[in-house]
Amino acid sequence: MRVPANVLVALWTSTLMAPSFAEPLQRLVDDAAQSVLQRFADKGLKPENLAISLINLSDPQRQSSAHYRGEAPIYPASVVKLFYLACAQRQLQDGILKDSPELQRGLRDMIVESSNDATGYVLDCITDTVSGPELSPDELKMWGEKRNAVNRFFSGLGHTNLNVNQKTWNEGPYGRERQFLGPNYENRNKLTTDATAQLLAKIALSQCVSPERSLQMMELLKRDLTSNNDSQSTDFSGIALKEIPGAKLWSKAGWTSTARHDAAYIETPDGKRFVLVVFTTGVANEKDIIPFVVRAVVKGLSEN
Repeated sequence: MRVPANVLVALWTSTLMAPSFAEPLQRLVDDAAQSVLQRFADKGLKPENLAISLINLSDPQRQSSAHYRGEAPIYPASVVKLFYLACAQRQLQDGILKDSPELQRGLRDMIVESSNDATGYVLDCITDTVSGPELSPDELKMWGEKRNAVNRFFSGLGHTNLNVNQKTWNEGPYGRERQFLGPNYENRNKLTTDATAQLLAKIALSQCVSPERSLQMMELLKRDLTSNNDSQSTDFSGIALKEIPGAKLWSKAGWTSTARHDAAYIETPDGKRFVLVVFTTGVANEKDIIPFVVRAVVKGLSEN
């Protein structure tokens, strides 16, 4: 990957926080966090198992954000695919990455179907790497430098406490991919809800790439709340939003045996627009936790 380190740094590192409007939003997030922790305590949900970030975009002149453990680095499950999507679009716009029908198919399947095979293909494209047998220490170092370009890109844009240089997988990595993870998987992907919310807000506001490319990303993230076949619409934030006629959802969700996450941009019929990112760990089978937080946030925003 050959991304200039200073690309859009000033734009991407600009804050979304408006201090005079942040306090009510922080109370809302704190209340939502305490409510969900109390409600699901008997299911094993503890403070260290939860992270929430909220950015209110309802009024572009009065944006504010708040979080609960929003800076805690957490294994991101499939949410990391949102970062690969943004990086690919940035490279396409800058002429670093060559477009093709196959790349577009990979981007679509990575986001719409949450395909791990497509994710591996996209990550290879944006880092100019390929999987394969184990490498010698020197070869692995050079290979890792290329793969780490994704981290350098997002770190240069002001995102901290993240690692987004690994492929997603089901059965496990092999060869150099396994080497790169480290003996104890210490180099696994990690994200914060804050960094994820900031990126999704930039996409929704067309601030990370051109409006045309932002629209392309939003089209991939759009979720059909009338569908019962898409788990991204039925198993995460969509559970709560299906209860609100006219609500709209754009999201990238994911889960593993130990994690259940959703990064969502939401519009409600009363004009509310916001980004809500919820990460949970250790309670992956509890599908009601994320919808509970969504309901609390929608209710709180509607009352303010």
